[in-house]
Amino acid sequence: MRLSLRFVLPLLLVLAGIAYAVAPLIDKMTLNWFVRDLDLRATLVVNTIQEPLLEQLEAGNKTKIGEFFNRITQDERFFAVGYCAGPNAKILASRWLPTEIICADLERWKTPTNHLLASPQGPLHVAVKPMVSEAAPEGELVLLHDMSFITRRSEETKRYLFYVFMALAGVVSLVTVIVAQLSWRGWMTGMRALLRGEGLLRQPESPPPPSLPGFKPIARDLQRLISELESETRARDESQLTWTAETLRTILHGELRGEDVIVVSNREPYIHQRRGERIEVQRPASGLVTALEPIMRACSGTWIAHGSGSADRDVVDKNDRVAVPPDKPVYSIRRVWLTPEEEDGYYYGFANEGLWPLCHIAHVRPIFRSSDWAQYVAVNRKFAKAVVSEAKTKNPIVLVQDYHFALLPKMIHDELPDATIISFWHIPWPNPESFAICPWREEILAGMLGSSILGFHTQSHCNNFVDTVDRFLEARVDRESFNVSFGGKLSAVRRYPISIAWPPDAELLQKSVPDCRNHIRQLNDLPPEHKLGIGVDRLDYTKGILERFRAIERLLELNPNWIGRFTFVQIAAPTRSGIDEYQHHEGQVRTLATRINARFERHGPPPILLKIEQHAPPQVYEYFRAADLCFVSSLHDGMNLVAKEFAAARDDERGVLVLSEFTGAARELPEALIVNPYDADQCAAALHLALSMPDIEQRDRMRLMRGLVAEFNVFRWAGRMLLDAATQRRRSRLTDKPDTLT
Repeated sequence: MRLSLRFVLPLLLVLAGIAYAVAPLIDKMTLNWFVRDLDLRATLVVNTIQEPLLEQLEAGNKTKIGEFFNRITQDERFFAVGYCAGPNAKILASRWLPTEIICADLERWKTPTNHLLASPQGPLHVAVKPMVSEAAPEGELVLLHDMSFITRRSEETKRYLFYVFMALAGVVSLVTVIVAQLSWRGWMTGMRALLRGEGLLRQPESPPPPSLPGFKPIARDLQRLISELESETRARDESQLTWTAETLRTILHGELRGEDVIVVSNREPYIHQRRGERIEVQRPASGLVTALEPIMRACSGTWIAHGSGSADRDVVDKNDRVAVPPDKPVYSIRRVWLTPEEEDGYYYGFANEGLWPLCHIAHVRPIFRSSDWAQYVAVNRKFAKAVVSEAKTKNPIVLVQDYHFALLPKMIHDELPDATIISFWHIPWPNPESFAICPWREEILAGMLGSSILGFHTQSHCNNFVDTVDRFLEARVDRESFNVSFGGKLSAVRRYPISIAWPPDAELLQKSVPDCRNHIRQLNDLPPEHKLGIGVDRLDYTKGILERFRAIERLLELNPNWIGRFTFVQIAAPTRSGIDEYQHHEGQVRTLATRINARFERHGPPPILLKIEQHAPPQVYEYFRAADLCFVSSLHDGMNLVAKEFAAARDDERGVLVLSEFTGAARELPEALIVNPYDADQCAAALHLALSMPDIEQRDRMRLMRGLVAEFNVFRWAGRMLLDAATQRRRSRLTDKPDTLT
């Protein structure tokens, strides 16, 4: 015991010395952290108060400016605020501004090492930020923070640090005493055995443990599996901190060892159209393209799609490939050519007159023709051949997109059994009773179960799919793990809520919100303070455009004060115009908009501006940033990315989202005003609430929505699928090895 105490006492002294030495370092680090945080806080405050302050400055009311500054300094950490119109101007300030702060000497406070000012109350942090206006191009705002709270926190930190070191010393001392006692006993036992002559000679009755060479491969595999699982866990923990394009590259080159990635979709991300003598590049209005295009930019793979543009054949090479994006190519499109008969039967027929209304349950009767089914099978097989020809290895990662290719996963698996096939169904999956009316339901389910992983937007869609498989196929369904075993192959059914890229491209946000508001209102002959709503959709009957217009009409009936003061701009991209139901729907939309406008046109600007034409992303984002509200009234939707794009566009944290409860996005964005689009009165009430919502509530709601879109962005969506694919590949490599014991 005496020996243990001789060791423990010096240890306690050493730990106490470390705590004493670390304390100044903690003080310095804490001060640096808080100075940096206060710099960021000052920038945020300047951005927040800039608009109201400039209005007061233009008005020239110094009394109100002083009152405004005094209200700001009511914050417990703010000490004083001042404004200088120029170096020679007199400073406008709140009370308690130190005399050392003058307009002619602001440069001294801008250096990184000279942010602190001593005062009787304690140290003050000085931040000088530009506040430029037309009247004062050299205007600067001075913000002083009271840093006395840092001293209090530093003292608390040192006190807690002392307690931690004391607790650590106690634990280490206890462990040391125990180990010392055990070591002493073991050493004494060994000495006694040595004195008795034990251990000097090898005992023949004690052979070394047997070696089993047959178990070495198993041990090696287990060690490798443990190492890979540890690597996977580290990758998940690290990549989930920030989901970016670089995160995806890390997953591909680290987790998937750089294997090639192939995306298959009907719609291509870039369409080449001939306009007279020149070729124009278009970006289609598609949620699928919006979600996947950033992924391909990150992965640099191959995108296989139907070449539908009038100039698509003119720009491809001999292998039907073209590098995109045109300005900075990072991946390739492999175009597949379809005959008019194939396109009519596969796309317009079975996919969009059959599967689309069947899955959306939008009160449009699905139409199933055997001729359409034959073309659907043939086109899926044509795309399967393209995948095989584009695969650089025998086990590529293939991402099959949407309801156009329900048969494709099984076809690819038959040709490339080692491929990892991830199928994502971008539209809803109906319940078994609704899906039962499809004449080829078993073939579709079997085709989809050729996937390694099947993804849907929501858990309810996953549940419906598993229920449908259980009803119509002889498959083993594990509802606990959501795995389906069919035909000797295991498929995982997973929920992957799709999203958009974050942050948005700088090009989309380069025009300020005030400039967007002014330009859009001038463009549409609307007064400067006119309230504006926006809807952006394909001209599809599932998007609830008719219900949206009826809600606007009901708003004007119930709240006549909005007549002539509110206009809703509906951007509707033409789609599937060769289908009778879509032609009929377009006619209904035009007729209803005309009738509502005629009813209210005598009171000022029309309540509805209908724009049935394609709009490029910068134009759409300009409308998003100019609008007071966005109305998404889908009757049934997988996710709906317009809702998330609207939130991403509003870096001013203004605007209100009115969102249908029948979208997948409604489960992720509860801060929106959630409505039943079939209830015109409820939608009208939500529109009225949105138009009259205070700025502070708009900010609170929008900030939460933007936070979710930022965290759960499209890179996270794709990254989770790729991580799950990497896990499956590791497991298959282990389970597919021959049995080393036989």
